[in-house]
Amino acid sequence: MSSNLKYSDYVVYVYESGDHSLTTIDSRYPVFALSFCIFLKDIYSDVVTPALRRLKFSVFGHDMVILHEHEIRKKEGFFRLLSKEPRELFLNTFTDLMDRLDFVIVAAVIDKSKLREEDFSSVSVYHLAMKIGLERVFQFLESRHQNDFLTHVICEARGKPEDRALEKEFQNVCDGNNSFGRSLPFQIIIADKKTNSEGLQLADMTARPIGLAVLRPDQPNRALNAISKKFYLGPEGEVDGYGFQLYPAESERSQVFPWSLTSAR
Repeated sequence: MSSNLKYSDYVVYVYESGDHSLTTIDSRYPVFALSFCIFLKDIYSDVVTPALRRLKFSVFGHDMVILHEHEIRKKEGFFRLLSKEPRELFLNTFTDLMDRLDFVIVAAVIDKSKLREEDFSSVSVYHLAMKIGLERVFQFLESRHQNDFLTHVICEARGKPEDRALEKEFQNVCDGNNSFGRSLPFQIIIADKKTNSEGLQLADMTARPIGLAVLRPDQPNRALNAISKKFYLGPEGEVDGYGFQLYPAESERSQVFPWSLTSAR
């Protein structure tokens, strides 16, 4: 996609939950979730970034902490130093912050067991989820009259071979290998794992709750409650096929998405 295009008003941050393997599938988490968090740049720079930094200063005394859902859940890194009460206070405050912040979510979830049953063992789960998500993000941008402008999509680095393969597949999708048969005005940015990006951290904190919602819809999920109204909706208020896509679509999990479509934003 030509970088001569005018930049859009939006920026997209992408994070994953789950592994990509179809050879060995973890029965405790047999899905792969990719969360696309879409921000208006003005809101991101003026509200989102300072709000998250203020929270870090108040809890840790500095803003060098990079929030990773895995480290928080496993009490690793900086979160190893927090006792139970400060940790719970941080999680509650962060969840409230996510609820207040203005951004839009598009999520693609792959049911890996079902995909393997359908003999898609040679498919890259990550690339499939990326393609599905980019198509939905394009729909959102088109609804905001931003489809003729260049939008950057930021992903975290996963290793040189993986990053090269992703860049190739990303460009393939943007060049027209998508369900619309159209060029998509996206450009990928692969960020180093040590990049202290508020957008990537928010996407990280949304991905696993979405995966868990598909797996265990009756389980309490406070992070999901905070983001449930942020999913991109279709013209009739539908989330399926717009802000959320499960693949394969005929998976038995497709009917257990836990929140009311009419309650979402």
